[in-house]
Amino acid sequence: MNFIKFGIDVLLHLDKYLNVIIQNYGFGTYLILFLIIFGETGLVVTPFLPGDSLLFAAGAFAAIGSLDIKLLLLIVSVAAVLGDTVNYSIGKSIGHKIYEMENVKFIKKEHLLKARDFYEKYGAVTIIIARFIPIIRTFAPFVAGIGEMRYVKFLSYNIVGGLTWAALVTLVGFYFGNLPAVKHNFSLVIFAIIFISILPAIFGVVKQKLTVREDKA
Repeated sequence: MNFIKFGIDVLLHLDKYLNVIIQNYGFGTYLILFLIIFGETGLVVTPFLPGDSLLFAAGAFAAIGSLDIKLLLLIVSVAAVLGDTVNYSIGKSIGHKIYEMENVKFIKKEHLLKARDFYEKYGAVTIIIARFIPIIRTFAPFVAGIGEMRYVKFLSYNIVGGLTWAALVTLVGFYFGNLPAVKHNFSLVIFAIIFISILPAIFGVVKQKLTVREDKA
């Protein structure tokens, strides 16, 4: 039982155990990172997996030579884009049925509804904005699939959002993750990254809304 509990703790807080994983698995660490990022973005039942914190921590370890930054960026970027693509396909295939069900195992319907409201409010740009918002990030492509957004349009937003998120958070960890002030305020730094990252998208949406109102007036 203790072993299972420990395994779950490692999975949920992989960023804290990354050093141990690198020491024990070496090159296999890249596969583990790929699977975690893919799972967090691509499987609607695993929104609890670490995303931002894991990328940040991986970037910090790349800065001290434990991981190759170029290979790391490639691996996590592909995982992010591919994950959203799979999630979109799942939403398009079975998403409508989930909305009709009262009780859904392994999926918190409230998270799904929040993602739907977010999508209805911000439209296709949700795919980019949601990349920087935990939980919403996992459900946004699923909802896009349910809403039957054209795949070509979804893919373009998916690539932009996935590459921006993966590169930005990883590189911030690479350049700043090993600073003492950052290490001692890890959680606050992650929240700051998320907030700063979504500001341009929010400003863009607000500007678009104001333009539409002016045109109607």
